[in-house]
Amino acid sequence: MRSLASEKSLAGVWALAVVLALVLLAGCGPAARGPVSASTALVQVPEGGWPLLLDDLDTDSFVQACDYSLAYLRRLPPERKFIFGPYRVSARRMISGLLRAKEIFTTVADPVARTAAFQREFRLFKSVGSDGRGTVLMTGYYEPVMAARRQRQPPYVYPLYGLPEDLVRVDLRAFGLKVGKRSLVGRLQGKWVVPYPDRDQIEHKNALKGKARVLAYLADPVDTFFLHIQGSGQLVFADGSRMRVGYAGSNGHPYRSIGALLIAQGLLPRHKVSMQSIQAYLSAHPQERRRILGHNPSYVFFRVLPADGGPLGCYNQPVTGGRSIATDRRIFPAVALAFIHGYLPGPGNEPDPFSRFVFNQDTGGAIRGPGRLDLYFGSGPYAGSLAGRMKHRGVMYFLAPR
Repeated sequence: MRSLASEKSLAGVWALAVVLALVLLAGCGPAARGPVSASTALVQVPEGGWPLLLDDLDTDSFVQACDYSLAYLRRLPPERKFIFGPYRVSARRMISGLLRAKEIFTTVADPVARTAAFQREFRLFKSVGSDGRGTVLMTGYYEPVMAARRQRQPPYVYPLYGLPEDLVRVDLRAFGLKVGKRSLVGRLQGKWVVPYPDRDQIEHKNALKGKARVLAYLADPVDTFFLHIQGSGQLVFADGSRMRVGYAGSNGHPYRSIGALLIAQGLLPRHKVSMQSIQAYLSAHPQERRRILGHNPSYVFFRVLPADGGPLGCYNQPVTGGRSIATDRRIFPAVALAFIHGYLPGPGNEPDPFSRFVFNQDTGGAIRGPGRLDLYFGSGPYAGSLAGRMKHRGVMYFLAPR
């Protein structure tokens, strides 16, 4: 990934583009009311309302991310439909559209000419955002790289579990139930399906003893917690070997933000909440770790992933640093090409404007509704520093082939 801080010559242009986009979207109608569906989450942008499609990243990352989306689409029935608000696109047309998008991006460098080329062949839709005016809160995630051990040995005493043998999923649609959740997670207790143990029961009451394979042990409970939040990571063992792990499932409990808890209790000011500030607070107050971490009852189970490629998104394809986003998969089209304006964390926490093409290749438990987006930053400490401080408003568009 390249930081916008290194692109001084375009910084003013990006800043103006972001500001104009935010101003234009602020006047696009009344705030959204009621639940948002796939048919109402996106509205079409008229040709005169298109932003300039400036992109701050390299060509190789675009091609790589695009190819991962194409690999997913090629496994689907050709007539499978993707929903862009009021517009429907078949998997066959999605494939031809992404191939054309890749050709335009790699052969047309001038932003004005590139925008015109996309206008000729794509419809542009914007998210209605959290307020009906396009406001999208952009956060970040990354792939942690951390030391681990295959056997329990202090201080490596915090386990990463595989999917438990007694965990069951209940498909509610099979029972004709029209409810918000499509499935339930639990376990059998006699002849009844009961909720699966929550985080505190698993971590402090041995609720998984003998029921799940331990993939590895970590040395810090807070690092382990944030690995659950990120959903994937690389583990480095004492002999230098590595294991990539990724999301295999969860205990079915709702995700609750511990950052929101710290704000509500006056323990951290809202404007300073980040992954780093939460880690610092818990390090300074170890007596509060169990209570605060237990506020989030959701618990993630992992699987071993192939070492090559990147961590897998929710569509079982690798995600690409800077090019992959996680959105609410219930309302936005899978693996589709998108374009985002926003701000990245800059030096001294000063926001740097950016804009780029991205691909909708992942989702997350906390990423719900049309006003949320998580940008994948890549692997390692630098990516973690950016992801942990990423919390800015922006706008999000999707491009649908005509």
